[in-house]
Amino acid sequence: MILCVGELLADMIGTTVRGTFCYERRAGGAPFNVACAARKLGAESAFVGCVGEDAIGAFLADYAAARGLSGLCVTRSGQYNTTLAFVELDERGERSFSFYRKHTADYHLPEIPDDLFARADTVHIGSLMLSEEAGKGYAYRLADRAHAAGKRVSFDVNFRDDVFPDRASAVAAYRDMLVRADLIKFSEEELAVFGESFVQTELADRLVCVSLGARGSRWRFRGNEGGAQSIRVRPVDTTGAGDAFWAGVLAQTDCVPFSAFTEQFLNEALRFANACGALNTLGRGAIDALPDRAAVQAALKNQKWWPPWRPALI
Repeated sequence: MILCVGELLADMIGTTVRGTFCYERRAGGAPFNVACAARKLGAESAFVGCVGEDAIGAFLADYAAARGLSGLCVTRSGQYNTTLAFVELDERGERSFSFYRKHTADYHLPEIPDDLFARADTVHIGSLMLSEEAGKGYAYRLADRAHAAGKRVSFDVNFRDDVFPDRASAVAAYRDMLVRADLIKFSEEELAVFGESFVQTELADRLVCVSLGARGSRWRFRGNEGGAQSIRVRPVDTTGAGDAFWAGVLAQTDCVPFSAFTEQFLNEALRFANACGALNTLGRGAIDALPDRAAVQAALKNQKWWPPWRPALI
């Protein structure tokens, strides 16, 4: 089972309607998106998070309860409001974020029930909590606990230095988390922040995946490397595409021993994951347009690949 831990928040997606700029409320939060996407793909997944004792928190708690997850632990805080992410889309569906996140609930996380933790094979830890001391300590302790129990730790960088006091403290916090992870996702831009030398030395024995957007993705694992192309789509909203991609990777690799991570296996896993991310851009919001396994398989069978592409390997 894939246990996802971290932020559950409201994505407020902005758009102009008849001359008035409006925000559409959608459920979001990277680790919650991953939990929902993995479940939609047929994997066992669970989620742990915290929202406020407010109207948006009630919406999110109810929404999470209706996702059919294998386990759910969402606490309601009367002291902290629910976190909001304001999202604006450009003409290509690419998004930009700004967070309403001072003294909010997302990093005041509950202790994971022992029975829920025991069922997990992979523990996926969200990155937004790293910007606060309470959240950072929680993430590090959880990663260490997972390893002590023989579980894998998953981490999607989702680098956001705007919620840190400065860029240097952000990079330091992420580095301390990265060296605790076994399964890691970067975007191209994030890889540039941390540098390929860091990946090749400090993360040499991890599975490191790099998403390339419309061009697909690439991977590096224990000295081997490869990549996979994506499918051709016309995006409506790219919010959550990276989370859908990473859920595809986790759904394909959960409970598979590292000894089975051959070049062919990882290339096929990323090919599947690329289609997950691409199909999720065809609707608005991070969750409502998530594909199921049948939709992904149909897209892989019927859609053309992006023309000529060669992976620039890590």
